Amino acid sequence: MVLTLSACSDDGSGAGEGGDGGESSAVPTPTGPSRKGPAPAAVPSVRDWKPVRGPGWNPSRHTRVVADPEGPLADEGKLLARELNVPFTKGPARTADVELALDDGVGGGREAYELSSRKGQVKISASDHAGVFYGTRTLLQSVRAQGGVADGTVRDRPDRPQRGFMLDIARKHFSAEWIEDRIREMGDLKLNQLQLHISDDQAFRVESTSHPEVVSSPRLTKAQMRRIVKLAESRHIAVIPEIDSPGHLGAVLKAHPELQLKDESGQPTEGAIDISDPGAAKIVDDLLREYADLFPGKYWHLGGDEYLALAKEDPEESYPQLAEKAREEHGKKAGVQDLAAQWLNDRAETVRKEGKKPQVWNDGVHAGGEVKVHRDRQIAYWTGKEAGERDPVEYLKEGWKLINLNDEYLYYVLGQPNDFTYPTGRRIYEQWTPAVLRGTKPVPKSLSGPEHIPGGRFAVWCDRAGAQTPQQVADGIRMPLAATAQKLWNPGKPALSWEDFKKLAMRAS
Repeated sequence: MVLTLSACSDDGSGAGEGGDGGESSAVPTPTGPSRKGPAPAAVPSVRDWKPVRGPGWNPSRHTRVVADPEGPLADEGKLLARELNVPFTKGPARTADVELALDDGVGGGREAYELSSRKGQVKISASDHAGVFYGTRTLLQSVRAQGGVADGTVRDRPDRPQRGFMLDIARKHFSAEWIEDRIREMGDLKLNQLQLHISDDQAFRVESTSHPEVVSSPRLTKAQMRRIVKLAESRHIAVIPEIDSPGHLGAVLKAHPELQLKDESGQPTEGAIDISDPGAAKIVDDLLREYADLFPGKYWHLGGDEYLALAKEDPEESYPQLAEKAREEHGKKAGVQDLAAQWLNDRAETVRKEGKKPQVWNDGVHAGGEVKVHRDRQIAYWTGKEAGERDPVEYLKEGWKLINLNDEYLYYVLGQPNDFTYPTGRRIYEQWTPAVLRGTKPVPKSLSGPEHIPGGRFAVWCDRAGAQTPQQVADGIRMPLAATAQKLWNPGKPALSWEDFKKLAMRAS
């Protein structure tokens, strides 16, 4: 939750946005001892800090946030001013102020920033809005944790471009307000992706006009989802929707039993749609196209995991209709795996035409076969325990980009089924890095950089939805999420002990 800090005028009223903020008052001068102070107290920690001697900066009754209220940094300025409870106004900046500025000279990419504190004034600069926003998060957290910042210069940037949180809203309904609170928390932690798993066997949780019959209750309306996306965008977070297929479609199949996959004995296969039926592709593509405008971000997650037809020892014998369709479309040597690979190729083409870049779970990317998986997607690597499993190194050597969702560290599974245990922030903080994709051992250093592993996400799965309340989930993931954010921003050995990091995270939030 956002903590409102008191930096009001003497009568306690405080100045509003664009107010004079004490223009007629005497301009203050820095006071206090001249010394070199500690780095700003932030989670994730800043990567480079150069202190200088000086009194430092802390918010006072003279403080204003300074940027053009009609300019490109208006949103970042208004938010910080509201959080510090100070005026937001145009410049020039003076002593006690926080100035926000775009500066193409700040290197390190669009999310990098510089934060300079000198002579009682702070300036946050970046080449892009995102970097300025992250600089304001460092300042805000440091004010919460230690009252202000020492004099010096921060030069900070993330190690990985994709830093996220994945939430299963299909098995368990979370209110729009709950999700919005997590977005605010994510913004402060400099996380930039929220993946929403919106459909599964248990439910389909977002309003639909193309197929209202598949939608469950309770669900999120499109108006609520637009509000969620808008708040996320204000925190520089992209919302990534996931409609998982061709497995995990039980909620859709309840409304369309004619599309249910059945084996040779006529028994239904849980959650699996019959990918030999053209109607199966139509309904999924209808939903993908419908939501394209609702989720304007770059990425779309297509699922692809745990299609139970492929878990059979001989899927061609168990599902003769799939085998026949595979041979018909891809040649006499083709099998069910090829039909499943083509299914995801087709769904990827659907979202690509909508301007999206697809992502899929690793067990949806098959080796060998007659159908080659198109290279237009990134792989969310989570398990390496599935039928036909492949070591992450194989993918990396083939040139795939992997997003780390290692279930040994980053899976928070409600009710702990299947021998899962709740992850701890300490274990993530002390043992995990983006290079640890499967199990506990990292991939070779030559394959571990951001060009191979762009990032990762901490995932909440609601297998046993009643095992925890939403508040218990929020409390349970707080420190694991902070630890994940730390290791995606700076995967090196942490400077703080776990206990000190935990205390800092509590003070800074």
